[in-house]
Amino acid sequence: MLDAPAGTDDFLVQFGDDSESRARLLRDDTGRPVLRLGGYMTAGGTVVDERVWTVRETVRHGDRIRLRLGRSL
Repeated sequence: MLDAPAGTDDFLVQFGDDSESRARLLRDDTGRPVLRLGGYMTAGGTVVDERVWTVRETVRHGDRIRLRLGRSL
């Protein structure tokens, strides 16, 4: 699950170790939502490459949206 601001397709994701990555909500060739998460470095120094995830479900709660991610592409 990922909690994000509603009304924007480009936002910052903050992880439990306080590292951050830029995320962008897009559509694949069939029109299904996917989340592109940019590469980042963890607080421990591990480099994580950019990844794209399928989005299995989106639920809006006021000015926030919850994304249930599926598999990585």
